[in-house]
Amino acid sequence: MINRELLEPQSIVIIGGSNNVHKPGGAIVRNIQQGGYQGTLRIVNPKEDEVQGIKVFHDVRELPPTELAVLVIPAKLCPDTVEVLARDKGAKAFIIISAGFGEETAAGAKMEQRILDICERYCAALIGPNCIGLLTRHHHSVFTKPIPALNAKGVDFISGSGATAVFILESAVIKGLQFNSVWSIGNGKQIGIEDVLEYMDTHFNPETDSLVKLLYIENISNPDKLLFHASSLIRKGCRIAAIKAGASESGSRAASSHTGAIASSDAAVEALFRKAGIVRCFSREELTTAGCIFMVTSQLSNFKLQTSNFNFAIVTHAGGPGVMLTDALSKGGINVPKLEGANAEALKEQLFPGSAVANPIDILATGTPEQLGIAIDYCEKKFKDIDAIAVIYGTPGLTTLYEAYEVLHKKIQECKKPIFPILPSLHTAGPEVAEFLAKGHVNFSDEVTLATALSQIMRTPAPAPSELELYGVDVPKIREIIGNLPADTNGYVSPDIVRQLFECAGIPMVAEMVSTDCDELVSFAQKEGFPVVAKVVGPVHKSDVGGVTLNIRTPEHLKMEFERMMQIPDATGVMVQRMLKGTELFIGAKYEQRFGHVVLCGLGGIFVEVLKDVQSGLAPLSYGEAYSMIRSLRGYKILKGTRGQQGINEQKYAEIIVRLSTLLRFATEIKEMDINPLLADDKDIVAVDARIRIEK
Repeated sequence: MINRELLEPQSIVIIGGSNNVHKPGGAIVRNIQQGGYQGTLRIVNPKEDEVQGIKVFHDVRELPPTELAVLVIPAKLCPDTVEVLARDKGAKAFIIISAGFGEETAAGAKMEQRILDICERYCAALIGPNCIGLLTRHHHSVFTKPIPALNAKGVDFISGSGATAVFILESAVIKGLQFNSVWSIGNGKQIGIEDVLEYMDTHFNPETDSLVKLLYIENISNPDKLLFHASSLIRKGCRIAAIKAGASESGSRAASSHTGAIASSDAAVEALFRKAGIVRCFSREELTTAGCIFMVTSQLSNFKLQTSNFNFAIVTHAGGPGVMLTDALSKGGINVPKLEGANAEALKEQLFPGSAVANPIDILATGTPEQLGIAIDYCEKKFKDIDAIAVIYGTPGLTTLYEAYEVLHKKIQECKKPIFPILPSLHTAGPEVAEFLAKGHVNFSDEVTLATALSQIMRTPAPAPSELELYGVDVPKIREIIGNLPADTNGYVSPDIVRQLFECAGIPMVAEMVSTDCDELVSFAQKEGFPVVAKVVGPVHKSDVGGVTLNIRTPEHLKMEFERMMQIPDATGVMVQRMLKGTELFIGAKYEQRFGHVVLCGLGGIFVEVLKDVQSGLAPLSYGEAYSMIRSLRGYKILKGTRGQQGINEQKYAEIIVRLSTLLRFATEIKEMDINPLLADDKDIVAVDARIRIEK
């Protein structure tokens, strides 16, 4: 539970506060005082009479009533101290900095549980244990540095790791990113990341609250809660970016299908973030850069980064960084269009000879602050197709940059298009950059990191609709088919059951016949038309045992392959299908505990095994999620059609993904599924081979 006493306490007591600012107990007293806390600050320390100018209590029993207690004492002393404070002193909030609890030993876990029980009994909030504290505009109850600049519209940052939070803050402060609050949840015994998001969601005020949330997550204990409140905040106008650290052991377990081998809890996290609309980051620099991008764009009303044909203009006085930024933006699918025509010529006339205006706009190293302003004005007012402007402006050490950065400051205030300042001279022009940041701006010192984060943001879809649509999937029939299976079903079901389930979901399959009668299969092949494909039924990995033969053109060849395949160990029959041509696609699904079904898509055949170019989503999926998955594939250009080859029917592919995910939503008994391949052309997509593993 999060309460007023935690967020805006009128009195705080530091249990273990000291004069040594190089230890947590002293550093936290220093930070609270330097942070301008307006309430009553008390200290408990049995060995000191005065701590940093504050008279000290020697025992918690001597304290008057106090709302928030911050504990910086040995773990073994914490449970009794919490009980005295909650029972006798009316404390309604606790921040426990101390370590040595459930993260270390079973005995520590018992102490941690006792503290939680006390807090629950007295309706008190608990942050930690094993954390760096809580930083808000009201009180700086952290023992670490740096303390970033704070304002109401700054970033809310929630971290599952204290040390990592400090490193992320270091990265943010250098960029000028400002904060509203920093939450270090530590062991998260009562209040976890999901709980903080829930509080921010249920108490959200768009006029006063931060619109940017950054998360560092080590464990997702409640995926549904995270999904619900993150997507709710984003729908209310917030932007969220997150790092999820740590790989699950499930990724290394032996699996019986391609999907089982590829899918992991990390794929589930990717899918959860996609459904929620959370931008996934993979490093501290990416996370803080995403936060800076959000801050730049959140100040512009009705501006959206998630648009097609997004066009960037680059204004630079150094050719190399402009080229690198152009390459990085283009790689991420962001346009850097050529600027030409009368406006481009008019701009060139106002720059020094040798300047380039085609985009990047290179005003040369000798370009003046006035020319910088002119170039920005042209991008803002004259070049109508430009959506955003990147300005690269550093120094080789010959001049100061105060005047140029003042021009940039004014243009950021005036322009309706976002301006992304890239000021690389952090050492040579440190004072100038610091003055620019002090005016409330951010700095993207590395142009490629900016482009990477921008691309990731623009690839992230909006939160998926919360309403479930059936899309014509026959749910009662699906339940009937699964209900009729034997109660001890545990393994891959027959091709006939697969076909029945797919028919209920409206997923097209190639005509096929499974039989142990060779003449029956030959008759089917003649009816469908040669050439055909023969596949052994029984073994899971057919290709590995020589159980697949393509391009069978005669009855005699089919009979020979039938005889051979029936000799393969575990063979229970042979399947015959008409031979089709097209681009091979893949769809798979795996049930992950707590997350539900993770649906994967990608190129099929051997590509899914070798390249592992797949994207994931959580069932049930919307069409927006399905399109996002398809278009995020590295091989998407192949699906679009390349070098004269026809592209696939992307709409049909998305429809099959959505229908499959709806089927899975109502069939939790399905634990793994592979459709590999689906054969696709510009008109249709047909499932050729599919397996479903069920556990009842």
